[in-house]
This record gives sequence, C-alpha cells and structure tokens, in this order.
Amino acid sequence: MPRFCTHLLIVLAAMIATTAARSASERQVVVLVFDGMRPDFVSAETTPNLWGLARDGVIFANHHPVFPSATEVNGTAIATGAYPAHSTLIGNKEYRPGIDPAAPVGTEKPAVVRRGDELSQGHYLAVGTLAEFLQAHGLRTAIAGAKQVALLADRAARPDEASSPPIVFEGGALPAGLESELTAALGAFPPAGRSESGRENKLARDAWTTRALLQVLWKNGVPPFSQLWLAEPDSSQHSTGPGSSESLAAIKSSDANLGLVLAELDRRGLRATTDVFVVSDHGFSTIRHAIDVAADLSAAGFNATRTAPGGLQTGQVLVAGNGGTVFFYVGGADRDLCRRLAGWAQTRDWAGVVFAREPVEGAFGLATVHLDSPEAPDIAVAFRWTGEKSGNGTPGLICCDGTERGPGQGQHGSLSATDMHNTLIAAGPDFRAGVRDPVPSANTDLTPTILWIFGFRNEALHRDGRVLGEALAGDAPPLRSLELKHLTAQRDLGNGQAWAQYLNVSEVNGVQYFDEGNGAQVPGH
Repeated sequence: MPRFCTHLLIVLAAMIATTAARSASERQVVVLVFDGMRPDFVSAETTPNLWGLARDGVIFANHHPVFPSATEVNGTAIATGAYPAHSTLIGNKEYRPGIDPAAPVGTEKPAVVRRGDELSQGHYLAVGTLAEFLQAHGLRTAIAGAKQVALLADRAARPDEASSPPIVFEGGALPAGLESELTAALGAFPPAGRSESGRENKLARDAWTTRALLQVLWKNGVPPFSQLWLAEPDSSQHSTGPGSSESLAAIKSSDANLGLVLAELDRRGLRATTDVFVVSDHGFSTIRHAIDVAADLSAAGFNATRTAPGGLQTGQVLVAGNGGTVFFYVGGADRDLCRRLAGWAQTRDWAGVVFAREPVEGAFGLATVHLDSPEAPDIAVAFRWTGEKSGNGTPGLICCDGTERGPGQGQHGSLSATDMHNTLIAAGPDFRAGVRDPVPSANTDLTPTILWIFGFRNEALHRDGRVLGEALAGDAPPLRSLELKHLTAQRDLGNGQAWAQYLNVSEVNGVQYFDEGNGAQVPGH
C-alpha cells in the first residue's frame, strides 16, 4: 500500500477512536437528493442550509456516483447499495427486446418497470431495495420524487389502504388512492415546460413534491425512513450549463426545500433523533461538442440505427445514447463486427474509454466498471473530456451523444472528473460533527450505512457498497485498506498511431470507486 494511504488510515483510525457510542433512542433517516448537484457549488451564500448541515456533520469530500454517471443508474445504486451489474439496471436508456424489440427504453418509465417485473417475476431490479427491506422488517417508509426515478426505490403494487407505504413519483403515486389526496391538498402536479412567467416548472414541481412529503406523507408522523428526490439543479444545468445564473438559482431553490424539511423536523422536535443525508446522483459537465453517433457510425459504413422495427437484425448496430456514454448493441452478437466497432471508436476524436463484452484489444471489459449485466451492450464508450472551463467559468468540458443539446449546455454520464464526483453531506446523532472525510465513498454506500444505523448490521455488510464507518459516531466496521489503481489499455492503430486509455480506481475495504477515465490517440511505435 502506498505510504500516504497507510498514513491516512492511521490518522482516521485515531480520529474514530475518540467518538462516542451511538444512542439507542429511536431514529429517523431522511435522504434528500439534489439531482445533478456538483460538490463545488456548496457554499454559505448559495446553499446556506446545506452549508449549515455540513458544519454540523460530515462532508464526504471524495464522493462518487457509479458509472455511467446517469440518473436512473444512480437512483438504483442509492436505493439498493448494489453495483449496476448486480441490480441489472445499467443505463438511463437500454435495449431490452423483451420489453420493446424496436427501440431502447427509458428504464425509469412506469410502463417499462411494470413490464420488466412481469417478465422477471418481480425482479426488474435483481436485488431488493432499502425501502423494501425496511418494510419487510416492520419499519415504515415514505418516498417522494419530482422525477420518475423515485419509483425505482419502491415500485411494487400495493393495496389501496392508508397503511400501505406511500410513494410519489413525478405526480403519480402508490397506492393509487393517494393521488386524489395529494391533488386535494396541493392542487395538480405542475405540468412540464415553463410557467406563464417563463420560469422552468421544475422548480414548481420540486416545491409541490416537498409539500407532498411534509404535508401529506408525514401527516400522521415522520416514518423511520423518508426520501425526497428533487429535480433541480439537473434540469437547469442541462439547459444552461453548470454555473449559469439559472443553475445557481435552481441550487438555491433545492437548498430552500432542504430548509423546509429541516424546519419541519425542528417543529416536530425530531432533529435530535434524525440523520439527514443530502446526496446527488451524479456530477455535471458542460458540453464542448455534441455528436450524432449513429450518423457518424453510418458515415463510416456501419449499418447503424437508433430504432429496430421488427427487432435488431444480424449486422445492425443499435445506438442507445446515455449522455456522456453511448451503448452499442450488435445484432446477432457478431464478434468480428464488435471488434471492428470497438476499433472504429478508438479512432474517433470524441471517444474517451472503450468497454467491450468480449475481449477487444485496447478496451476494458464491461466487468471492469460493473456493467456486465445479462442485457448489457456489446460495446460501451464513455466520451472524451477535458478539465477546461466553460463560458460560465466552471471546470469540466465533455463530448456527448445526441442532437437535443449543444455546446454551452450541460450533460453528464461520462467518466470525467466532474461527472464522477458528486455531493454527499450527512448530519445527525449517528454522525460525527464538523468532519471533512477524505476517504472515497459512493452512492452504493448509502444503503449499507442506513441499514447499519437501523441495527441491521449483518445485512449492511452484504451489499456491494460499504458502511461509512469512519464518519459514524459509534461502533462501525473499521477501515482495513485503501488502494489506488491506474488501469491502462493500448492498441496499435498503424501509421505511427496508437490508442491509449486509462481508468483511475480507488478501492476501500474491497469496494471500488471510479475516479476518472479518458483516452486518446497517441504516437505509436
């Protein structure tokens, strides 16, 4: 182990040894998701409520999403504590021919989720969620999300009874009868698009969803576990880029909703027994260049398509864009075509890191980043990025797939340093106070840590993520190892050129965190 890693573990062990044991009093845990929140925008001016929470608790200074750094993938990681390959949800857009043989599906869509569960006998997600586990052990839950991703946390149909665990997702609700109660109390869920004043309705949707949690789902008491998923600043950053005035206003709006949650806990006298997590699903970058990858592939002579009427045929390549990463599904699983496709990607100026289902020279295997699910693509390419600043003065520029957004707007999903570092701050009776934790952590660690807080310690140790023990104010699993890895792959392209790519990985107690990865053509031999 490198000397500085060993030193870091010694220092942290000494700090942990001074903490007090956890109180045995009743606990509530509240998780708030600021969708797309970059950690460098947390400040006393922009996020006063989150800044105060950080002062009273723990800042996880080296926090990560799972890859791809996309919403549905990380919503699932937060909900399950599982790597994408184990949950089997690996993209916002995936080609699942059993659900739709003609086109990629949005993995968070209620109809897709329902059909996925029908086809798999209830295992659309191959592992159980935190909410499902807590409910099975007699603990009540309440989940509210301004986006449909919230459904992934607790998707099962349930009796239309007051005792059924409530979930709200983009204005929809389970049990079904809850929808009329929400409308009566709050009015209709704000429509998509912009309001008459010209402001993006995502702010109104966030406000409505926050009220849904506080006024309706918490009407008869705060349950042991609650989650609130806010759509901002993701929407504003997509439209105007991270660091824009509109994006900063959206961050302030999310922080104001956090303030409402904290004030409600204070009003009910529950702050002293409540652990509050504020997390984002991913980081964010500014688009340097957007590419229609399917058109680029077709121009190179491949039979590329974004839809496959009649099903994907042998020789076809179906392109599924996931923002800063693109998936390629090869008809007939033609190995020679897969190799040619990967080799072609390694010549493109937009390609960053190439992954392949079968071994390909100069590429990493899908398993390297836990994307080897049963329905994984044959090839996945994370787009190239730089650390340069945008017109808003914000570091992090990426290439991305698609024609809907262009330079100066925002995107994520890549292996860029700014996409692969996101926000996590936690405070409450089970956390140490005033601590900046430098140890790598990820969205997969929330479920194990929350299970540990609730006393389900054996279950907490059997998830892909780890218990964030160094941040807890009581007994917790020790830090045993910290290792940094630099993975590389190369391929000679001829004509004096080679393809070279890398992936930086941190590993704590055997749990992997992906820091960044990139690639480019370099001089060959």
